[in-house]
Amino acid sequence: MAPEQHQRDPLPLLTMSGITKSFPGVRALDGVDLDVRAGEVHCLLGQNGAGKSTLIKILAGVHQPDEGEITWRGGAVRLRTPTAAMALGIATIHQELDLVEDLSVTENIHLGHEAATAGFVRPRAARETTARLLARLGHPEIAPDTLVRRLSAAARQIVSMARALSHDVRLIVMDEPSAALDPDEVGNLFRIVTDLTADGVAVVYISHRLEEIRRIGDRVTVLKDGRVVARGLPARSVPTGDVVSLMTGRTVEYVFPGRSADLPHPSARPVLKVEGLARDGEFEPVDLEVRPGEIVGLAGLVGSGRSEILETVYGARPPTAGRVLVDGRPLRPGSVTAAVRAGLGLAPEERKAQGLLMLDSVTRNVSLSCLPRFARGGWLDRRQERAAAHRHTRDLSLRPDDPDRPVRTLSGGNQQKVVLARWLLRGCRVLLLDEPTRGVDVGARAELYAVIRRLADDGVAVLLVSSEVPEVLGLADRVLVLREGRVVHTAPARELDEHRVLDLVLEGSPSR
Repeated sequence: MAPEQHQRDPLPLLTMSGITKSFPGVRALDGVDLDVRAGEVHCLLGQNGAGKSTLIKILAGVHQPDEGEITWRGGAVRLRTPTAAMALGIATIHQELDLVEDLSVTENIHLGHEAATAGFVRPRAARETTARLLARLGHPEIAPDTLVRRLSAAARQIVSMARALSHDVRLIVMDEPSAALDPDEVGNLFRIVTDLTADGVAVVYISHRLEEIRRIGDRVTVLKDGRVVARGLPARSVPTGDVVSLMTGRTVEYVFPGRSADLPHPSARPVLKVEGLARDGEFEPVDLEVRPGEIVGLAGLVGSGRSEILETVYGARPPTAGRVLVDGRPLRPGSVTAAVRAGLGLAPEERKAQGLLMLDSVTRNVSLSCLPRFARGGWLDRRQERAAAHRHTRDLSLRPDDPDRPVRTLSGGNQQKVVLARWLLRGCRVLLLDEPTRGVDVGARAELYAVIRRLADDGVAVLLVSSEVPEVLGLADRVLVLREGRVVHTAPARELDEHRVLDLVLEGSPSR
């Protein structure tokens, strides 16, 4: 990067000291320290859920810390809003780009600080500034008047960078900036970062790709379970094994039920079979089978295609190739109705937004998938509906055991039990679980693990996605490891450990 700059100005541009942040049921950050120097690339590493996103949202002014201090150029500051952070010269390029698709490139870049004179916007001046910024970033071919919705993922990334540079930026946070880029585009990204740091701009770079860290980084800070476990490591020389060990050190206990001694025999007929299933731009062809009583886990990082595979199997996303079969019969692609009728059920990652009616009762949420069963002459038999829902929530030890209670008043773990009870009432034979313990406190996890294992022991076929590698290894019988939309390894869970899985998802190559 710019070592002479580091020597001229050894004092940090930014210091975050003792940053603590809690949300209901979880302590996201616990006394985190971070310092960033002008002209350096400081890499922030950690598994999903380590606290990286919360830390950068505090730096961006989105969240306020519960405790701790932020110092900018030697003086204490309060970043109360994103506008306040930007006014200081701190810009954040989030992984999910916050561009307005129906506005032009120019309008997005100048949104909130339009070029104006005496209250009148000067569109010509804005377009000229946009063209200069895009040329600086090596992409003069992007037309300032083009609507953002017509741009490729790489071009949108460039527009987001141009918007950051349209301010007097001194520090840029890049969250997984290469996730949607091809190798040539990644090379251009690195050239941009090198030019920025040569001008004294500091970059906080977040990536799961360790090879990128070695190419572009100066120092590395590693987070684990909301705490700093390593600070200021040399990016180019720290051994990969050391980084993986730091990322996998645990402060949370996982208590898993024992696997059944009667695992499905390899010759047993699969209830779910996926053949060559693919979606352009999201995941390459996938083949997998799940037998009755078996739990198959999908392990991988955010962006690896895990959730997209689950949703495509469920019919929520139409595939571009391949097919899904239940009991040997192909499902109509892109049809949730066909999937549910065939015996599939999905517990989605965002259960509050996608899986539950938060203002309705436990009973109504459980009975949603089969309301016609309780219809009598055009009227709903509420007594029968309530009794059927209560039977399944009682079997799952829902607490409090009140079928009339609004779902919004339940804990995360008990809300998840309501989703599971819905599919038990439906009699589903294939259960798709996307992040089943997200937002669930540690004490309730073991109980959910036991419920999932019991469902499998009762003959349900389970396809499981989780960001937490120990969870996949502890619950699943077989594991498919995903990296950038490809299955790079398949093995029985007992033959894998956390270090091996992380090696595969961080720097793996296809193997079987």
